[in-house]
Amino acid sequence: MWGVIGIMIFSHTLIYYCWICLTYYEGRFPYPSGVSDIIPFFARMGKHVVEGASPTWYACMIYWAFLLFEAFLQYVCTGVMVKGLPLEHEGGRQLVYNCNALQAWYITLGLWVYLQWSGLFPWSTLMHHYGPLLTASVISGNAISVFSFVIAIATGAQFRMSGNLVYDFFMGASLNPRIGSLDMKMFAEIRISWMLLFFLTTSCAAYMHEVHGTVSWPMLFLCLAHLFYANACMKGEECIPSTWDIFYEKNGWMLIFWNFAGVPFVYCFQSVYLAKVAGPIEHSSWYTITLYVILCTAYYIWDTANSQKNHFRMQQAGTYIKRPWALPQLPWQTLKDPQYMTTDRGSKLLISGWWAYARKPHYAADLTMSLCWGLICGFGSWVPFIYFAFFFTHLMHRGMRDNERCAKKYGKDWDRYLAKVPAQFVPGVF
Repeated sequence: MWGVIGIMIFSHTLIYYCWICLTYYEGRFPYPSGVSDIIPFFARMGKHVVEGASPTWYACMIYWAFLLFEAFLQYVCTGVMVKGLPLEHEGGRQLVYNCNALQAWYITLGLWVYLQWSGLFPWSTLMHHYGPLLTASVISGNAISVFSFVIAIATGAQFRMSGNLVYDFFMGASLNPRIGSLDMKMFAEIRISWMLLFFLTTSCAAYMHEVHGTVSWPMLFLCLAHLFYANACMKGEECIPSTWDIFYEKNGWMLIFWNFAGVPFVYCFQSVYLAKVAGPIEHSSWYTITLYVILCTAYYIWDTANSQKNHFRMQQAGTYIKRPWALPQLPWQTLKDPQYMTTDRGSKLLISGWWAYARKPHYAADLTMSLCWGLICGFGSWVPFIYFAFFFTHLMHRGMRDNERCAKKYGKDWDRYLAKVPAQFVPGVF
């Protein structure tokens, strides 16, 4: 219980502390000057939040207009109908997902461009109201967490409960809460977090142009990086129902808060740093070009590795559907003759494509991209590297968890698999 309380407190503290660093201390980490300064230090931090991040009706309106617009698109856009994995606690029932995030993404992008072009809502508006928007997202994430938990208990949708109220609130009560055809967990994980991240970063670019009259190559780098990530999530939405987050992890505070607040507002701190602190900095040509090349290479490996794994699963289940309009269509994203190892349980473990070289090639590529997000900002502050440090810890924990889970699940077959694919991340390196 105390562990999850600590995580919830730390999550709120991290978001606001980093925002304070960038807004009031030019990216430096403020700290008490001594024991006698501890209480005044916290008073100063609280004053910064009250002065610069108090929620406003306008910020709440912007945030909820975005949520409701995306929810509307979820209901009205046609998409690929995909069945999820069988749910053991519901007798093997398979939920059906209307995967229309790509259509919603294209519509939202078109509207975003129109709002800037017409002057109705300049992109820089998000940066001008960043503090209040951050708090609006924090309040919303917490409120939706409480609402989801209470509704699950009230309707008897809870399962796999520990009996500890705080822990169950953190982990969630229900697996797949829905409002009609809208799956709240997948909706938040795919559309809200990554779309909002991209729009916040483009807002930072617009703010930089507004203040300095130019947009630097590092800022364009982050726009490209976040476009890569958001677009990949939208075009690959039909692969998501078979992932661990959707078919096993319940919809608790951990997922809800980070999807509605943590991911978009913490992951864009590099962009905020460039917009508000560093300004239009430029690095040497070789440094910048090298990072662009590494980013594009890592993105290609990450996208195609995820596609290979999920397309293989869908091919085995007979649910794979080609979508040539989901751009970009990358070479080697679908294996024509995938090689696999069959376990005694009947499961098939992919051992070809990128998965012949490592058990977590997508993690290695993901970490590489996250490091590039920090490196492009230079070394004037450590704040741009907080995302990489957080993500590194998260993926290392998830990798160890998956190893333990698979060893228990497959037994000797897992040992055979490790003999075929011994590397976890990068063969011979990591």
